[in-house]
Parts: sequence; C-alpha cells; structure tokens
Amino acid sequence: MFDLPALEAAARLVHSVFPPTPQYAWPLLAARSGAEVWVKHENHTPTGAFKVRGGVVFMDRLKRERPQVPGLISATRGNHGQSLAYAGHRLGVPVTIVVPQGNSREKNAAMRAQGARLVEHGADFDAAREYAMRLAAEQGLEFAPSFAPDLVKGVATYALELFRGAPKLDALYVPIGLGSGICGCIMARDLLGLSTEIIGVQSAGADSYARSFAAGHVVTTERAETRADGMATRVPDPAALALIRQGAARIVTVTDEEVADAIRAYWQDTHNLAEGAGAAPLAALLQERDRMEGKRVATILCGGNIDLDLFREWVLA
Repeated sequence: MFDLPALEAAARLVHSVFPPTPQYAWPLLAARSGAEVWVKHENHTPTGAFKVRGGVVFMDRLKRERPQVPGLISATRGNHGQSLAYAGHRLGVPVTIVVPQGNSREKNAAMRAQGARLVEHGADFDAAREYAMRLAAEQGLEFAPSFAPDLVKGVATYALELFRGAPKLDALYVPIGLGSGICGCIMARDLLGLSTEIIGVQSAGADSYARSFAAGHVVTTERAETRADGMATRVPDPAALALIRQGAARIVTVTDEEVADAIRAYWQDTHNLAEGAGAAPLAALLQERDRMEGKRVATILCGGNIDLDLFREWVLA
C-alpha cells in the first residue's frame, strides 16, 4: 500500500494536527499479566480514538485532489465518523455520517459536535454502510469506506510511534473492526524490519475475521452480537483479510465478560477509561497470560469512547 517514506510523511501530517500519543509500560498490568505490558494510548487523540489519524490523511488527499468536492459520506458506529467529521471541519468539507438505528447517543452527539450531519438507518453497521453508498451515488457525494489505503496509512502512524518509542516488542495485540488498525500495524512492522508477533482480537459474538482467517477466505456472519461496538462487523473486507492472513500470527476471540474485566483492569491499573474495542487487546493478553509470561507485549488502547449508561450496565454491574 505504501513505503516507509510515505508513512513518515503521513506521520508528519498527523503530527501537524496533534502530537504523538504516549506509550507507557504499566507495572500493575505487568503484575496482572505476568508480562511487561506497553500500552499505546490512542484514547488520547482529539477524538478519543485512533481513527482520527486516518481521517486526517484521507481528507488531506481528497481536498488536494478535489478542492471543490461537495461533501463526503460514510457509515460508522462512531469513531470513524468522528475522525471524518473532525478532519472535514478542519478543511471545510461537509460530512454526512450514516449510523445504525439505536446507535450510541454519546457518539452521535460527538459527531454532531464535530460538524457532521447524521442519518440513522439500518439495524447494524453493515446495513448503514450499504445505505451510505446508495446516498453517495444519489447525492454526488464522495463515499469514504472504513477500510482504504489512506486510512490504513493514517492509522499506521500510531504503530510507527509505538515501534520507535518502545523497546523491542515480542508481541502486539490489536482489535479488529474492519481491519485498518491491524493492517496498519502489520505494514509498519514490516517496513521497519521487525519480528514482533501481531495478534488480532475479535469479539466472540462478532468473529467474522476469526472465521475467515481460519477458513482462508471471507466468511460472513448473520449477526454481530457484542457490546464492544467497535468490533461489531459481520462482513470482512477482502483486502484487509488478505493482509491479516499474510502478516498476523493468529486471531484471538474474547467474550464481552472478558472485555468488561479488561475495562475494569485498565481503570484500576492505569486510571484510563477504555471502550470495549479498546480493552479487547488486554482481554486477549490476559486470556493468553501463560503463553506471554515473561515477554514484552504491547496492547492498543484504541479508544475511550464508551457511553456512561453502557459503562454502568456492562462494566459496573
């Protein structure tokens, strides 16, 4: 998709908008897991999640190549939409976001606060995505997918920061929604010539990528049943799957109960609040604690955008 100079140029662009996020080794997480645990804090971006990096890079190219673009449309459960709205507002590009019915009220409010026009349609992300593509054709808008080279290059900048800022890592746990994050990590690792094992993480109730990884081809599911909405995907992206199968060691699935335990662990051990997808990598590490004992491991806390009501019902119950 891109070479190291292109990735470094994307990092300079991202850093012109906001500074690198920190990566810390947390002693209490080490005591809990038996491994040296480095956390990449993507919950510290301007939108509270890693996706904003891809939005900045995607929107920069769009504005340069099509300065008169009438607007952009996409579908999301929240973080992708916030990233596009943030970048669109910065460059003066109108952004429409389609969300499924019953989507997070707080994420909807955050997207509107960034300047997005919101449309509610469909029962889940994949239905919202299909409707957004239809609206793009009908209204002459630029459709922004959730997985695209510019998005992968943008989010890969967090992996570049992590690999250059932390000591040599034995393993890295990354959540999988539609795949931009883990693909960015694989690309950055390979471009830097590292041997870090990259492990994908999915919800046990939304395991389309795990099934596809095992089968060797795209496998869709009828439902995506998880409270970790950032991982609630039924239909894998073929290009993402190909890169994941080529560069990931395995995919671990975690239950919602394990994710809730990991959210609590992050709060107790680091005083950082993680959303479901953001806590899933830690949940996977704790599931594999025997396998990772004594190793140096990183987890991606990809976002902290969890609704208060969901937090109370799910995590504090």
